Amino acid sequence: MSSLTFQEQLDKCKDYGDIFEVVKRAVKQSLNRERGGLMLYLGDLPVQVGAFHGVGSNGIVLNKRLLRLISFRSVTELNSYVFMLLLHEYLHSLGYIGERQVRKLVYDICRESFGKDHPATQFAYSPPVPRIPPSELQPGNADRQLEIVKDFDRSNLSYIS
Repeated sequence: MSSLTFQEQLDKCKDYGDIFEVVKRAVKQSLNRERGGLMLYLGDLPVQVGAFHGVGSNGIVLNKRLLRLISFRSVTELNSYVFMLLLHEYLHSLGYIGERQVRKLVYDICRESFGKDHPATQFAYSPPVPRIPPSELQPGNADRQLEIVKDFDRSNLSYIS
């Protein structure tokens, strides 16, 4: 897949692991940094949280509730949004802690990888607003169980390089 453009690679993605491979290639090209050993969990998080990475952990939690609530017009838009979320958390896992710095890096990497008009870059600049039904705003309706995504990080790197 590496001889394809980043846009072509992202369009061919079928799952979270495929998208994460594109994230890692984009970061390697832009920042010459990479790491392995990450795990992805899906969970119903508050709608204000797209995803998170606990500092010092090897896990990223993606908000599956939010993905259900956003109306994407195409697979390209869905993949682009997931790319942007995973990129943000991957940068945290590489040691970039400050939110302002990470948001700028996400935008810069998306623009460099896809161009300024691609959905990933647009989402990095201005994330989509979910249409939230009143029932989703009620406290206590979130499922606290996390679901692990198999075959997410396919690299065999020792840690951070």
